Amino acid sequence: MSTAGWRLARRVGIFAVSLLGASMLIFVVTAALPGDVAQVLLGMDATPEAVARLRHQLGLDRPLPVQYLSWIGGILTGNFGVSHLSGDPVLALMLPRLAVTLWLVLFGVIGSLVIALPAGLLAALKRRHWQGFLVNALAQVGMAIPVFWGGILLVLLFAVKLRWLPANGYVPLSQDLGKWASHLVLPAVTLSVVQGAVLTRYVRSAFIEVLNEDYYRTARAIGWTPTAALVRHGTRNAAISLVTVLGLQLSTVLVGAIVVEQVFTLPGLGSLLLTAVAQRDLLVVQGTVMFLVLAVLAINALVDFSYLLIDPRQRSGGEET
Repeated sequence: MSTAGWRLARRVGIFAVSLLGASMLIFVVTAALPGDVAQVLLGMDATPEAVARLRHQLGLDRPLPVQYLSWIGGILTGNFGVSHLSGDPVLALMLPRLAVTLWLVLFGVIGSLVIALPAGLLAALKRRHWQGFLVNALAQVGMAIPVFWGGILLVLLFAVKLRWLPANGYVPLSQDLGKWASHLVLPAVTLSVVQGAVLTRYVRSAFIEVLNEDYYRTARAIGWTPTAALVRHGTRNAAISLVTVLGLQLSTVLVGAIVVEQVFTLPGLGSLLLTAVAQRDLLVVQGTVMFLVLAVLAINALVDFSYLLIDPRQRSGGEET
């Protein structure tokens, strides 16, 4: 097997072990949550005998290892279980909400890149001038603003004061394209601004490293402008660090999307998760969190795999970055 093949196999193994460990942690933590779903279903006036019967029917009186094996075995076959409260399959509850969260995350990532790449490039090229200091200052302000507070400020300005955009709610894409887009603008901008501010600092650092390299100075010596030399010769060399940071940021964007969904009352995975926690619907909580963890681990795995495409040394057995 080639060096690239061994590294690919090793990273697949790391992904599988990480997923197994995460599933165990999720199950243990959710099982330790206070409350009893059987008590919630029957009400506070239910007799202990009735609660015990329902717990037996739901399989909640089985040993935890048995419950875990049953749960993880179902997930491996695509069965996330059935909601104790609604009786609907957990996957059927997640899929309609997944589209909302994915759109929000997609636009948030695109928006953060649109902000961070030119801002980071400017901050690197003008790091000793007022433009660079201004970009750094704005990035610091953006990083200091909590996601929910940024969303509230945007609502006050564009929904309440100017009345340009709706403050909350969601309209499916299949129903009305215009209303779908208008309801996603403020949530996506909220996510983009906060994550873009964080990403700008990393982009700046990556390009500053390129400015100190010999190939950049050579490009400048033969007549390239600073911007052209940095974009043409520096982007690929800075790509590994940028891809790494972007992969880490995608995980943060997923968490931020859950918060943003609450601010703008979007029917995404975040609202489903919080409702299930409040109602002690454990299978929905476990399934939703497991799905989010799977998404984060898959993103990290894709970041690792992308190194093989970006850096030829990774394919030829050279030193890993």
